[in-house]
Amino acid sequence: MALKSYEQELLDRIESGLKIGPAWERSANDKTLDVQDPATGEVLKTIADATVTDAVRALDAAVDAQPGWANSPTRARSNVLRRAFDLLMERKDEFALLIAMEMGKPIAEARSEVSYGGEFLRWFSEEAVRVHGDYRQNPEGTGNIVVSQHPVGPCYFITPWNFPLAMATRKIAPAIAAGCTSVIKPAELTPLTTIYFVQLLEEAGLPPGVVNVVPTSDPSAQSGTLLSDPRLRKLSFTGSTQVGIRLMEAAARNVLRTSMELGGNAPFVVFEDADLDKAVEGVMLAKFRNIGQACTAANRVIVHDSVADEFVRRVSEKVAVMTIGRGADEGNQVGPLIDQRAIAKTARLVADAVKNGGEIVTGGEIIDGPGHFFQPTVIDRIDPAAAMMREEIFGPVLGVVRFSTEDEAVTIANDTEYGLVSYVFTENIGRGGRMIEKLESGMVGLNTGLVSNAAAPFGGVKQSGVGREGGFDGIREFLSAKYTLIPR
Repeated sequence: MALKSYEQELLDRIESGLKIGPAWERSANDKTLDVQDPATGEVLKTIADATVTDAVRALDAAVDAQPGWANSPTRARSNVLRRAFDLLMERKDEFALLIAMEMGKPIAEARSEVSYGGEFLRWFSEEAVRVHGDYRQNPEGTGNIVVSQHPVGPCYFITPWNFPLAMATRKIAPAIAAGCTSVIKPAELTPLTTIYFVQLLEEAGLPPGVVNVVPTSDPSAQSGTLLSDPRLRKLSFTGSTQVGIRLMEAAARNVLRTSMELGGNAPFVVFEDADLDKAVEGVMLAKFRNIGQACTAANRVIVHDSVADEFVRRVSEKVAVMTIGRGADEGNQVGPLIDQRAIAKTARLVADAVKNGGEIVTGGEIIDGPGHFFQPTVIDRIDPAAAMMREEIFGPVLGVVRFSTEDEAVTIANDTEYGLVSYVFTENIGRGGRMIEKLESGMVGLNTGLVSNAAAPFGGVKQSGVGREGGFDGIREFLSAKYTLIPR
């Protein structure tokens, strides 16, 4: 399938090199990386594939730029972020198209990602000038306590493929605001959006070396080298828990500050008194947004026996008529999964659910190529022993398990090592309050299927990670408190 002329024109404007200091450079060994459209398998662009040597040079640039950026006026940092926000909003359609091409999500959802990602630029442009400390007398009355905040130093960011803009802005914006420089490794499947965003940061006035970009097909070697470098002071990673654990182990050797946004297994609980119109709307958003490829996706839909038949009927009717196709083409509601491994995993989980007694109501099949498509699927009467109750699905598959009591719903919801987000639908305010207290997750959506907001702290508990991104907490992850005693 040939690219449309305006798609090719956009791709031609994107740098193909590595961003190291002031320059866009080829890889040290001239190795390259092909970026494909998952809907067609077509190569969108060939870019430089960073070596370990390139990554170290990128860290060199970040280290060199750190003192100047740390000492820059907070208003100057704020202005860069605000200009970046304005430029991003002017080019919203370009970035949305690029996200849809390289990641596959429907273009309407890609536009929403640009809006969401942009809000981190706006929010942290405002937070940059509001970092505050403390001044008070010590209890003994012998001196004054002064607490000041300082940038932690050079950071290493590892971002996932499923939200290539928002996951980059969510890390880069608070680092810029706090006065930290960084090296970012975007996912090798979707690096173009991050590259184009860093070009935008240059245009917004960001000095050379403050943000450096090194996509690579050998992330283990690159990360291992950078995490062992004593000049690096912070790691921020979004991805699977398994990879996150290995990175935390490596980061521990240099006692790095870490922020880890890891896996999820979100429960979506629908009580008998729920407004079913709201619940159906909420689950369509929480489950099928981004083709189900989100850590916040509703992974386990837990529905009260008395309303389960009606809930499944309504949801299945909506799912059965969803339009499927290339994300970059207007009107499609379900795009491709990211690669063939994602297709194989989704098919395995569906087969296992059926083997354990699940009933496919709609969908359930792989769609013949080109591209990596799977039918949007609803499976009723999932057995708690099914694999999809334990593993992240990361595909357009909705599985329903039934319950009869509030305590049973809580037990099912908390029966996981993950704890990122939970969704609860009930019209009983008392029950809603109890569920907020009882559910073991870092975030809760009460009668809503969408919780993400740049002004709120995003993160989980248990094996879903440590630290928070966004909100007032987001910039604190990049600051270190210094206490000074002034004798009286």
